Amino acid sequence: MNILIIGSGGRESAFAYKLSQSPKLNQLFIAPGNAGTASYGQNVDLKVTDFEGIADFALKNEIQIILVGPEEPLVKGIHDYFLAREDLRHIAIVGPQKQGAQLEGSKDFSKEFMERHQIPTAAYRTFDSSNLEEGLAYLDTQKLPIVLKADGLAAGKGVLICETLEDAKAELKAMINDAKFGAASAKVVIEEFLNGIELSVFVLTDGESYKVLPSAKDYKRIGEGDTGLNTGGMGSISPVHFADEVFLGKVEERIIKPTVDGLKKDGIPYKGFIFIGLMNVDGEPQVIEYNVRMGDPETESVIPRIESDFVDLLEGVAQGNLASRDFSVSPKTAVTVMMVSGGYPGDYETGKAIANIENVKESIVFHAGTKLVNGEVVTAGGRVLAITTLQDNLFDALQQATADAGRIFFERQYFRRDIGFDLIKD
Repeated sequence: MNILIIGSGGRESAFAYKLSQSPKLNQLFIAPGNAGTASYGQNVDLKVTDFEGIADFALKNEIQIILVGPEEPLVKGIHDYFLAREDLRHIAIVGPQKQGAQLEGSKDFSKEFMERHQIPTAAYRTFDSSNLEEGLAYLDTQKLPIVLKADGLAAGKGVLICETLEDAKAELKAMINDAKFGAASAKVVIEEFLNGIELSVFVLTDGESYKVLPSAKDYKRIGEGDTGLNTGGMGSISPVHFADEVFLGKVEERIIKPTVDGLKKDGIPYKGFIFIGLMNVDGEPQVIEYNVRMGDPETESVIPRIESDFVDLLEGVAQGNLASRDFSVSPKTAVTVMMVSGGYPGDYETGKAIANIENVKESIVFHAGTKLVNGEVVTAGGRVLAITTLQDNLFDALQQATADAGRIFFERQYFRRDIGFDLIKD
């Protein structure tokens, strides 16, 4: 079949890598893609929110499945656009419709959903300009630290952890009155701070049944030892030892099943990925947030561990018979180390030539922020390359991925050399 991937990052590179291995694939297109995705399929110069352009391309190229990578086109309703046009309805979209995408598009919507379906999550209340004074008074009654979340999409920047009451009040005013995160913070969720270890669990569902994909842990801070500014992700590990069978059993019973059942009860059709951001609080799972797509860089660790035919799984989602599809996961450990531009997550330069990618033999190099200029691969973003290796144990995987990242060069490159070392048991 002919498949179109929407997106241009490391996540889409991992999708392209995996889909290209399937005997069921005829042609693969990636819009807009990057320098790395071009080796697995054909890049198409289309914006991820150009629904009309995507539709025209899909019709001309007889696309049967569109796999949507990032959240923005889902929240803006790409799935609904295809369903609304009679000439497009036969093309399957893997990714929820606009209503289901609100699980990520609105923090308040997702918290109400969890409350309604008794899914464990932090205590919260939501405020806007109409009850800001109430919000400030509410802060007086809460334990510190406290979490403030912009209700809407804020490019991963709309979450603040406030250590003092003064900070929390100042930030709440800045978010609501001064539009600190634009329209996204017109409404703010004030949430109890959960203390524990973070974990990402991924589910693929056709709206009726589901497959639990490998779990992963990502590393958000720019500096080694988890210091410095938050980023889009500096690396990831799959699996993680604290997410054992017992813990993941609790996640499935208390969170995954009630989430899939809750969507059905609420009459929300859902075909695609559910990314559940969890906190392991003394062995008990609590949901921090939902995302309606795969994470990045977790995808780069999760996808290489899936042994099943990925096209077959997507076909199962499209046809509503995912339950009958084979699904198996490698017992090996995947480690991903992200190489970033100097200055990231602040100001950084692009257009730097990347050398020695061909010297990496024991890892997969997933391109994230790259493009081809006159036949040369150059940097085109903050996060540039994701170096992923699959090994028999965590220690070997950590060493291999870190060593392979060191084999590649571009001006002012940076990567963390301690990804995953906090998980090494004595």
